[in-house]
Parts: sequence; C-alpha cells; structure tokens
Amino acid sequence: MDSHSRIVIVGGGQAGIQIAESLRQEGFTGALTLLGDEPHPPYQRPPLSKKWLAEGGAVGALSLRGPAAIERLKITLRPDTRVRAIERVRNVVELSDGTALPYDRLGIATGSLPRTLPVPGASLSGVFSLRGIADSLAIGQAIRLCAEEKRCVVVVGGGFIGLEVAAAARKLGAQVTVLEGLPRLMSRVTAPVVSETFARLHRAHGVQLMFGAQVAEIVGREGRVWAVRTADGQEYPAGVVVVGIGVDPDDLLARSAGLLCERGVVVDDCSRTSDSAIVAAGDCTARRLPNGELVRLESVQNAIEQGKSGAAALMGRERPFTNAPWFWSDQYDIKLQMVGLSRGYDQVVTRGDLAKPAYSAFYYRAGRLLAVDSMNRVPDHMQSKRLLDHGVWPTPEQAADPQFELSSLLKVAPAATPGGAATAGGA
Repeated sequence: MDSHSRIVIVGGGQAGIQIAESLRQEGFTGALTLLGDEPHPPYQRPPLSKKWLAEGGAVGALSLRGPAAIERLKITLRPDTRVRAIERVRNVVELSDGTALPYDRLGIATGSLPRTLPVPGASLSGVFSLRGIADSLAIGQAIRLCAEEKRCVVVVGGGFIGLEVAAAARKLGAQVTVLEGLPRLMSRVTAPVVSETFARLHRAHGVQLMFGAQVAEIVGREGRVWAVRTADGQEYPAGVVVVGIGVDPDDLLARSAGLLCERGVVVDDCSRTSDSAIVAAGDCTARRLPNGELVRLESVQNAIEQGKSGAAALMGRERPFTNAPWFWSDQYDIKLQMVGLSRGYDQVVTRGDLAKPAYSAFYYRAGRLLAVDSMNRVPDHMQSKRLLDHGVWPTPEQAADPQFELSSLLKVAPAATPGGAATAGGA
C-alpha cells in the first residue's frame, strides 16, 4: 500500500491502538485514523476492576500511549467519536455527526459490552456495570459511600470481574455480598479445587457468598437501589449493586455492514474478516480455528496479538496468532495466572501448596495438557506457557511431583510428537 492509502480503525482501546502502532512498524506510511467513542486516549482496562478501582489515581496513569507517542506515529486520534455505520460499497465510515470518513482498508476493534440484568429495577440509580473509566470512577465513589454509611455492596456474578470488584470493595472497608447463580465461583473457567480456593479466600476477608442465587428483582426506594431479591424470596440489602455477569461482543457495526458474525466478528488466525479489506481484533471477535471451531478470547494478550496479525494482514502479509492464550486475575494477595483453555478436561492434578495457597492446577484431556491455572506460582505459569506453545507437556504424574523440573521438557521440545507428552528423557 502506498503513502496515499487511508486506513481507518474503529475502536480506540487496546486492540485499536495495537493495529495502528503495528501498521507503522510494518512500514505503512499512509493516512491512519483511530476513532474512539470515549473522551480518553487508549488506556488499560484491567486495572479498572483491580488496583485502580480500590486506590484510584490519575486517569493518565492508565494510558497505553501518551500524546507524544501518538503524534510521533502520525496517528490521527479522534476521541469521543461515534460511528453510525460502515458502508462497504462506498468504502466510508459514517459518523454520528453526519459526516463520512473514506477508507481503503479498515480495522474493527469495538470491544465488548457488559451484559445487563433482565429484571425489574435493573435501571435504578446505584446499579452499575463496568466497562470504562467513567464506570470505575462511579463504582469506586459509590463503594466508598457504602463503607461510610455501613451499607452493603452486592455483587451479582462470581466470575473474574465480580470477584475483583468484591476484593476492591473489601479493601475500601465496605460489606460485600456476592450472588452467584451457579453452584461455585468461576465455574465456567476453573476446576472445583480452584473455585474452592477463592471461596475460602473471599470468606476469610469477610465476603458473604451465596450460590444458586437467581436474581429476580432489584428493589428500590425513591429511585435508588435498596435491596436485591432472589427467586427464592430472599432479600439482600444493598447500597450499590455491581453486575458482573459477563460480556457480549460489540459486533453491531460489523453485522449491520454485512460481515460474517457468529458470537462476534468471525476472523481467521490472521484477523481477517469475510471482507478482504477489513480486519478485526480484540473482544469483538470470534476466531475460526482450522477445525472449524469458534473461540472467543477476552484478554489483553488476544487484543495485542490480533492487533499485530491484523496490521500485517492489512499490509498483505501473514502473521498468524497461534500461541496459547493467557489471562490473569488479582484478588487480595493472590495472583491467578491462567494459560490455555481448560474446557473439556477430564483430569486435574495439582502441584504445590493448596493451604497457602501457592499451587498450580494442570488440566488434562485423555492425557494431553490443555491448560494450567497458577496461584502465586509465577515460575509454573511462565514454564507452562512455553510448554503449551511448544506442544509438549508433563505427564499428570510429573506435573503433580513438585521435584520434577518442568523446564526440563523444553530441552526436548523440538523432538516432541504431536498428541504425545514429552518427558525428561525425550519425546
């Protein structure tokens, strides 16, 4: 593509800025415009439910790239700009102010939207979901007020976001109740042993955990939240309610433009969409694997790697994202680091001290390692990432043996055979 080409990126978050930055690294010299729907330049989102929620600080501390860096890369950043439609026939992006922005190539990085509770009272004042800086600021302020007034923070959802908010609220001195509809915490992504570790952790910090709690109504008084009523008739007093029941891909623009969407904007390993002139990256996407399976990954790593792949694709190059996915969560003094995808596992073995806790859970299916969850075991996590990326893994017996050196398997990684486990003695 020559210096007269125009690339527009819709979405000013982690994936959007990554596409833009990688394009410059790939040698693109044309006009590059980044459209964001928030008033802030690209910023980190993970701290919004973790340290930044509890401790606050300057908004600028969350910035991914400062103004000088964006200017140096010759990126035209347009914050507070909403896109109304993508018109693929005319190759323009229609903005909400009625203007149109032409493009030769396009990147979509619209992220995800928090799910809302479909119950009466969900729109009451004091009911929050967490997506951006404004939400985090409002939630933090509301939690502090609850702490002062001795009122309870009710968190709906026992997944990552809900539990991180619960931990932050306890740090701020508020009473906390977590209502989880399923029988255990983080049940969709972790084994029971990991769920129980975090249940003990939160209870030890004074959080009330209620399982099988199906929210039926949010009760209000004078327009503000007062309590949460569950299907069994129980009422839980609430000064603020934070809803953390997952997110959905924000693929409305892509769908309306006629791009193939299924659980998100469908992309290949190189972030290409069904339109050869358009790539997509980040939480808005669903990646089609070679076996036809669709995978949605909501993580910083996914946004970064798909952004790099998408930039290369826009330049006509191949840069597939194939590494094992990883995620993390900070709750109190525990760092949970996860690598791989554990769905479909039939065996879990642990390595380390469950009591501290400082251990890793290794997930297997038919003897093949799928994923590893590490709690305060950073070396395990780093080694597991390398093992999964190289296609080798310990046997369940080796993983459970704290004396066995996981790194020894990396020495024989080139000799590993697909579908089989490498051992210290060879593939």
